[in-house]
Amino acid sequence: MALQTDRNVMSSKIVVGLDGSASGERALSYAKSLADKIEVCELIVAFVIEWSPYAFQSAEENAQRHKRREEEIEAAQSRIVIPAVTSLTTDGFVARGIVRHGDVADLLDKIAVDNGADQIVVARSSEGGFVKRVFGTATQSLVMHAHVPVTVVG
Repeated sequence: MALQTDRNVMSSKIVVGLDGSASGERALSYAKSLADKIEVCELIVAFVIEWSPYAFQSAEENAQRHKRREEEIEAAQSRIVIPAVTSLTTDGFVARGIVRHGDVADLLDKIAVDNGADQIVVARSSEGGFVKRVFGTATQSLVMHAHVPVTVVG
């Protein structure tokens, strides 16, 4: 679903799920090659920290959990998302980053829908992190239930 920004210029958005590994870099590289073929394309670098709302029991644990959540967001931003976005913009791409907590498949789809993305690109395998967690049922869920096409990069 390309957006018309001018009578003759079509615009697209691609969500790229990163996990900080080499396989995530392959997904990013593939998304860059797609973006190169599109006249106007924004790359949305997304990092999802798996997060269950049911993992706490007391007010103290809840407060610690909130603090940990904020620390994880800051770490993901500084170590993965900001460097990826900086590299993309240095290479001449339009890019921005998003970090969220929750179910990986659901949130990647939500990020795509909320931002009007045309597709989602994720890696097939990982040394750990995102794709290792989601290649089973979560990747299957993302592929089967996403509101936009999903490209799984090897």
